[in-house]
Amino acid sequence: PRLVLYPDRFRVNRSFRRVLRNREYTVRFDHDFPAVIAACASMPQRQERGTWLTAEMQEAYTELHRRGFAHSVEVYEEGTLIGGLYGIAMGRAFFGESMFSRRRDGSKIALKALSDVLRGKGYDFIDCQVVSDHLVRLGAVAVPRTRFLKELESALQSSGEVGSWSNYRWEYRND
Repeated sequence: PRLVLYPDRFRVNRSFRRVLRNREYTVRFDHDFPAVIAACASMPQRQERGTWLTAEMQEAYTELHRRGFAHSVEVYEEGTLIGGLYGIAMGRAFFGESMFSRRRDGSKIALKALSDVLRGKGYDFIDCQVVSDHLVRLGAVAVPRTRFLKELESALQSSGEVGSWSNYRWEYRND
């Protein structure tokens, strides 16, 4: 199965809702792609196992970003990058590649922001790829291969938006 998060099904529990309402943070899109990809590659747990995100892969994703296909979401607290994620947008699908968090909830805030923005833009789903308890708690669901391929085919019928997302804005709304 493939793990998919439908943008309108992101779950916000009570404690995370408090974080979203009470913490001082800023969310930006495509503001510092190189910093996000470097942070994803250098997270301590990935260093222990060895990262799949080699220098060559980082260069390839950076080129996709330059061409307007790969995008990042950055979460700042008092000017410091505390979390983020990056992935590739094609049609009405977003393929999440990796995320990181330097402080509690940093990557979760990034994913919530991405989910809300993609919902507003009419995206069908975020492909989270591998099943994880963390993402399931946030609303992601395991989708059988045949269903995933059918939904992917539909999502790719749209040409989507190519280019920078640096003008995207997000603020938490209690909805």
